[in-house]
Amino acid sequence: MSPEYVPLLPASRSSPRTASVSGAVFNVSTSIIGAGIMSIPFALKILGIIPALLLIAFVAFLTDISVEILVRFTHSGDSTTYSGVMKESFGPIGSIATQVCVMITNLGGLIIYQIIIGDVLSGNKEGEKMHSGVLQEWFGDQWWNAREFSILFTAVLILLPLVLFRRVDSLRFSSFISVVLAVVFVGISSVMAIMAIVHGKTKSARLIPKLDKDTSVFDLFTAVPVIVTAFTFHFNVHPISSELAKPSNMIIAVRIALLLCAIIYFAIGIFGYLLFGESLMSDILMNFDESGDAVGAVLNDVVRLSYAVHLMLVFPLQNFPLRLNINEFLFPKKAPLGTDRTRFVAITMPLLVFSSLAAIAFPNIWYIFQFMGSTSATCLAFIFPAAIALRDVNGISTKKDKVVATVMIILAVTTSIIAISININTSLKSENSLP
Repeated sequence: MSPEYVPLLPASRSSPRTASVSGAVFNVSTSIIGAGIMSIPFALKILGIIPALLLIAFVAFLTDISVEILVRFTHSGDSTTYSGVMKESFGPIGSIATQVCVMITNLGGLIIYQIIIGDVLSGNKEGEKMHSGVLQEWFGDQWWNAREFSILFTAVLILLPLVLFRRVDSLRFSSFISVVLAVVFVGISSVMAIMAIVHGKTKSARLIPKLDKDTSVFDLFTAVPVIVTAFTFHFNVHPISSELAKPSNMIIAVRIALLLCAIIYFAIGIFGYLLFGESLMSDILMNFDESGDAVGAVLNDVVRLSYAVHLMLVFPLQNFPLRLNINEFLFPKKAPLGTDRTRFVAITMPLLVFSSLAAIAFPNIWYIFQFMGSTSATCLAFIFPAAIALRDVNGISTKKDKVVATVMIILAVTTSIIAISININTSLKSENSLP
């Protein structure tokens, strides 16, 4: 049996399908609430509160539709992986395209996670201002708490043991903790924002975008890829659903998780924007490096550390589909990855090393989000599921399915082209403005 038609572990060697719906909700929520939450407030800064919240709700709605299509068409065929479903519809080209997109999206996600972890522990520089990390605030500037060392130490001591787990369901407890930490992060940020409102210390926030001679309507499209990336978890749909007692329950788990995550995005977006206003940075955690009193300093550190630990726990879940797709891409004739310890480690270790080194070399998360959201994430979240429905190799598409799929592709392609064009134009202007 080809690897495209097997779950993460083979049936003969894997545990029974004992994963619960609640466990799936936590795993899906953890897959969604990764690094994307850090740039949601910055998206509100660009779009204004009302358009940004409407866009978050709309993307969540489209995500629910695309996952439902993906799950339904998976059950109508013989495949149990995303690349396998695409291979049934479009042949080897479809399978390869999916694997490449998953690899780009997930590897980008792993890099972003470690960039943010480095921001929290050792700070970062944005513009002309240097923002201190927790370790510098506690111990001062030391050689061992420099950015590159904190990223590498975290990779070896925390991330490496977690990425060596071979089953997604083995991470259900760490996923639960990660969701709790995300809620702690949002809760404390909300309390800080409410306290600022009570004391009249909130920053000015725009309800609608600011358009002037330097900002056009098309510039607003640069925020769309960031929100798309924040809801892209389709690469984990099959690994998680394959371990459910009833894989059809995946739709229920996804809808609960999407509602939970949309609420969290709403909260952190509004409260983060109110807290920092126009001084918001692409990684909001860097805004939590200053405080006027001891209580504020403690809250700032709890906010940053809680989310840094959250990302450490999300990292292995993001690593699962990346590792699986690399195995299918490089070793299509080999036995499933979970049965070969040597191959499992040989793929896992280079991924961890490369993502760590890339996080050190490329310290800004906004541009990575834009790139992924305009290319690979858009394909995985919307274009590929819609294309599967339109291809309809098993003859189950309804007229409604085809209309929705067509609209989804048009919206995804149009917004991606505009966002990519604006980013290229901005980059060219920046280069030309250099002395």
